[in-house]
Amino acid sequence: MPEQNDIRNAYTISADFYRNEKLLSLVKENIFARSWQFVTDTARLKAPGHAVPLTMLEGFLNEPVLLTRDSGDQLHCLSNVCTHRGNMLTEGECHTTSLRCRYHGRRFNLDGKITSAPGFEDAIDFPAESDNLTAVPFALWKTMLFVNASVTQPLFTLAELVADMDKRLGWLPLEKFLFDSTGAREYLVKANWALYCENYLEGMHIPYVHPDLATALDIKDYRSEIYEYSNLQIGIASSAQECFDLPRSSPDFGQRIGGYYYWLFPNMMFNFYPWGLSINIVQPLGQELTKVVFLPYVLDESKRALGAGAALDRVEREDEEIVERVQQGVKSRFYKRGRYAPRWEKGVKHFHDLLKRFVPEID
Repeated sequence: MPEQNDIRNAYTISADFYRNEKLLSLVKENIFARSWQFVTDTARLKAPGHAVPLTMLEGFLNEPVLLTRDSGDQLHCLSNVCTHRGNMLTEGECHTTSLRCRYHGRRFNLDGKITSAPGFEDAIDFPAESDNLTAVPFALWKTMLFVNASVTQPLFTLAELVADMDKRLGWLPLEKFLFDSTGAREYLVKANWALYCENYLEGMHIPYVHPDLATALDIKDYRSEIYEYSNLQIGIASSAQECFDLPRSSPDFGQRIGGYYYWLFPNMMFNFYPWGLSINIVQPLGQELTKVVFLPYVLDESKRALGAGAALDRVEREDEEIVERVQQGVKSRFYKRGRYAPRWEKGVKHFHDLLKRFVPEID
């Protein structure tokens, strides 16, 4: 079905998307392998000599990368795979002056340059550029570090992805937001990753699925803004509920904003509340299995149990239940595709349009 630009007569993507393994493989290589993924913040690599190995989207991309801060205080993101025979290089977070492969002893500086290779004394034209560790694209938004697993070219720059979020909320002191590891959570959802994103991208379900959240927000004023690679949902706090103390420079000054809900294509949610930030990463594990990671960054602990940003675990469990029921529904022989609610589901359509833009095989 061709793309319909007018949401009022547009149809959703086909139900086949949620059950077609070939399409999931195309999404993996055409979208996820070329998109930006939040991995950590710069506080985790404070001092020179720090090395942090990570696996990008474990269970899906499974790309091993290594973050380092060298002696010149420069950050690097490298492939965590030795260029000799493919051994995993660094096995745990550490402080070090160099990287040594424990398979055959090859060494690298923290910037990825090879420094020694036992057994290669007689090799011709060695070392070559390909013997250095591969540099992996990475970029920063304030203190937040993102990595891209593309071996060709990212779909877009990180600056393009976060531009509208930065313009709207650049006044927030992210350098003062502290990661709360005790509040981090992982959830397994028995549903396709895209169904979870779609649920996030519309507020129409809130009164029906989240009764407590519905009392914290004034749903009649709930609204969405669509950008090129992201979109924003703005939740207006009900009277007496906690809201942002906005600066006069904010376009929302004078409004009772209870939450800014930013979705970054394809699978990241940056949810800003008066208490801080909850980053949600949606990680596909299979056609009908998804892991959702909650990463809280706290600015004001005293506000954490107040307003729209309270009881996030309960909201998540309510979302899981409904999304898993939708997963069962889209497998029905009788369900083909639906329509968009024009006021409420602009974000869902935007998501579908981007999926089809980068994977034309999606109907």
